Amino acid sequence: MSEKLTRRRVLESAAAVCAGGLIGGVHAAQPQPNFTLATFVADVTPSLGHPLMGGGIMHAARIDDPLFARGIVLGGAGSPIVIVGVDWCEIRNDAYARWREALAQAAGTVRERVLVSCLHQHDAPVADLRAEAILRQHGAQASICDPEFHEQAVASVARAVAEAVKTPERLTHVGTATARVEKVASNRRYEKADGTLSFGRTSACREPRAHEAPEGTVDPWLKTLSFWNEDRSLAAVSFYATHPMSYYGQGGVSSDFVGLARRRRAADEPRIHQMYLSGASGNVTAGKYNDGSPPMRVELADRIYRAMVSGWDNTKRRPLETIQFRAAPLHLEPRDTPGFTAADLRERVASDTRPFGRCLAALGLSWRERVERGQALDVPVVDFGFARLLQLPAESYVEYQLLAQRLGADSFVAVAGYGECAPGYIPTERSWDEDDTNLRDWCWVARGAEARLTEAITAVLKPHG
Repeated sequence: MSEKLTRRRVLESAAAVCAGGLIGGVHAAQPQPNFTLATFVADVTPSLGHPLMGGGIMHAARIDDPLFARGIVLGGAGSPIVIVGVDWCEIRNDAYARWREALAQAAGTVRERVLVSCLHQHDAPVADLRAEAILRQHGAQASICDPEFHEQAVASVARAVAEAVKTPERLTHVGTATARVEKVASNRRYEKADGTLSFGRTSACREPRAHEAPEGTVDPWLKTLSFWNEDRSLAAVSFYATHPMSYYGQGGVSSDFVGLARRRRAADEPRIHQMYLSGASGNVTAGKYNDGSPPMRVELADRIYRAMVSGWDNTKRRPLETIQFRAAPLHLEPRDTPGFTAADLRERVASDTRPFGRCLAALGLSWRERVERGQALDVPVVDFGFARLLQLPAESYVEYQLLAQRLGADSFVAVAGYGECAPGYIPTERSWDEDDTNLRDWCWVARGAEARLTEAITAVLKPHG
């Protein structure tokens, strides 16, 4: 898309920059008789040998089940809004921009209105094209992703979007549903028997105390937004906050238990387009309830599935009168503690004895370059009046999701995590104070992120407050 055309579309659809730092168009809350919805799906399964979870450790040895990008396109509220969930671990920096640009062009919109969220399964790709280029420039003998496969995947999804928007359905109602998920989520943080803190309750745990300790801070509710043409459901999007892994690292590409639950719901209701989006769950796993054995994948999938069914049976459907879009810019600082300075990261790319260490360093450098360009993240919300869909970046901790629900207590707030994943973990200040051991890698932001992300969430959920 030419720069001139992109600029013209931004001007036409964004209209004006709102006071208080909001970006993106805000459309008047007036009844809209012509809302539409289009649905799309595309296979994004990597080929055998492709790196998984950022490279260096795992590569695809077999396909246990395929990976998909599943999404919707909302029309009738100015420029279209694209929402897509991808069965990948992360999409970062220039790779994330490429997804948004390609899908925006396919849908006839601007990239600010394209919300791409990864589900964050670990037996799946991480995409960061600049980080991959850094590794190759240094002859690092490590790889994060295959740029050729990445472009093929993006093009496949863009084709699916372009085809979908040719035949949109009329959209008249939005449904909301909430159901408690039993025995899945638990916080990484727990108290050991001697009273000291551990942050090691990973996705699969065999430590007895990790199973015995309380769940800790979690959001136990699975939420579902559904989209209807009168009394006929077109699509259902479910949200739940946990790392979506039962076992991983054995080379089997998989959408894991959340993908299995989604597939089962699709089999129940073949005419309803099923989506799942992982919530803000950087510090939430299934570790209290999962020992990592293969049968637990099926059991965890069943627990998610049962909540999906329970919520669906209690859906509240309301006429759709408005769709508003807002987004707040978010500037986070790069981390400069030992091992994370630019010099340290360049040294690690060149000399770290572990391929995964070189990959981590390249990811950190890619993030730093982005910050140096002054390229902000964004925190978008799609507002249906009585319900809102908020997207948060990267591995935001669950406390931000709970904050959003408190701020939006006057409506139904569903949170999608793992948007632009460049920062890695976005922890709370308490996590730094308590020396959360998860922050020793996969976290490229400095302290102070909590205040800035809180400000952005407040801006989009309380735009006049």
